[in-house]
Amino acid sequence: MGKRPTIQMVADRAGVSRGTVDRVLNNRSYVKAEVRTRILAAMQELGYVSPRDAHQRVLSESRFSPIRLGVILPNWPDDHFRNEVQRGIQTARAELTDFHVDVMLCHCQTDIPGEVIELLDQLVADGAQGIAMCAIANIAIEAKIDQLAAQGIPTITFNSDLPNSKRLCFIGQDYRRSGRIAAELMSKCIDPKGKILAAVGNLEFDGHRTRLDGFCERMHELGFDNGQIEIVETFNDYHTTYRKVLESLSRCPDLSAIYMANQSVAGCTEAIHAATPKTRIRVICHDISESTKRLLRSGDVDLAISQDIYQQGYLPLILLRDLLQKGKSPAAQQPGSNISIFCAENL
Repeated sequence: MGKRPTIQMVADRAGVSRGTVDRVLNNRSYVKAEVRTRILAAMQELGYVSPRDAHQRVLSESRFSPIRLGVILPNWPDDHFRNEVQRGIQTARAELTDFHVDVMLCHCQTDIPGEVIELLDQLVADGAQGIAMCAIANIAIEAKIDQLAAQGIPTITFNSDLPNSKRLCFIGQDYRRSGRIAAELMSKCIDPKGKILAAVGNLEFDGHRTRLDGFCERMHELGFDNGQIEIVETFNDYHTTYRKVLESLSRCPDLSAIYMANQSVAGCTEAIHAATPKTRIRVICHDISESTKRLLRSGDVDLAISQDIYQQGYLPLILLRDLLQKGKSPAAQQPGSNISIFCAENL
């Protein structure tokens, strides 16, 4: 009988470290596609089965009652967010198929609370026994989640929280902390008397509002006053971002920096180019899309703060399945996703 393949054998075959293999096995971000493909090929060649997969094979032979889960996504205009979350959802869906779990996916077309409530009603009518969702903070939506909880239908929020509802838990970044980190970085890049534009997507989303609150809170602690920080809402739209940044630069030609607490970073940088400022404007943003990587390399963006969006799509479905089929309740306070800082030299 041959020796059972180990993670070290996979690492040696693929020419990478054990840590890189571990990141692939656990579906973590920041592994290049070519490296991921090489590791998966090495696993297949060696016949390697991770302990987790071996455990799942044993479990799949057990009999679980079929369940249906629902997912509600907002009308994100940004392909990076949508694709990463859906990649996590698809991975969870594939893993849960053997456990008789059906996943129904719904997309909002607007930011109107009534649409979210209609989708929740439709999912329940279609047999959803648990729901994962990302939506604006709204009292009617929170009341609906409370109503579902009373009916025994649990909800987990991801990416943007509904903390005043009876949701089970939230999967996402510690947005206040990420905003404070952005402020700390910003303070080291500009003059203490410099003026800042803070562009936020939609203040009705808890994640956007909390991130901005964290930024302003830390800037004030560092000695920056309200008069130095202008706040605009761009609704994650390229054209709105471009227009509002250009308007701000027209009002304040000596602007020192822009904090992009939203998507559509390209709209911001192109507005800066159009305004042709006399001095360099520092830009700090969030999340690492391919577009943001290009802007970091070109120097249009100075720093970017990342979050694990993939995990936000994946983990809620796993936790709901564990609750409904295994009776394992998730911790109400989930650990926030990793916060990493990127510049042109560490992409």
